[in-house]
Amino acid sequence: MCKRFIIILLLVTGCRLYSQSTDIELLRSVYSQKALPSDGFLRFISDADVYLVIGTPTAIATTGLIRHDRTVIRNACVIMASTVMNVAVTNALKYSVNRERPFATYPDIIKKTGCSGPSFPSGHTSNAFATATSLSISYPEWYVIIPSFAFAGTVAYSRMRLGVHYPSDVVAGAIIGAGCAYLTHKINKSLLNKSKKRPCNCPGL
Repeated sequence: MCKRFIIILLLVTGCRLYSQSTDIELLRSVYSQKALPSDGFLRFISDADVYLVIGTPTAIATTGLIRHDRTVIRNACVIMASTVMNVAVTNALKYSVNRERPFATYPDIIKKTGCSGPSFPSGHTSNAFATATSLSISYPEWYVIIPSFAFAGTVAYSRMRLGVHYPSDVVAGAIIGAGCAYLTHKINKSLLNKSKKRPCNCPGL
């Protein structure tokens, strides 16, 4: 498990080592200074990210409580735990790397939405991919997987189109989010297996 996490961090570091000229040229191929009809929709998707990240495990936990289903409640807890891990890793990298936003470095890039903190990696993207990956592992059905990753991909695209992240920021965010979700589910599975193997010392059984 630790080895996998190290591999993920190496991949993230590799993303950061993009040449700056390549990164900005890729961003310019996506970004437009003009006000486009799709900008409003992308701002909505970008802003909705935080609500879905919090609302998804909350809705699942509520469903589990209503149905008295421990498995559903546990799934909600694991999804939330993956988000917590992701936020910790993302913010640690953000303030370690301390990369300026593209609009702060290049005058031709104008931000079209609000943002805070350093640029690398993209927190919106990592949150979206952590939730999408965690949901897909918990409920591996096409009608969960496709919409989840479609939303996560749109969030990643929106952060570039709105001028607040470089391509390497969103690639790193996607890797971190998916990696944290995968690790959280592996930890949960390991804990479940250990609890099943533990002998029962209940009297009378």
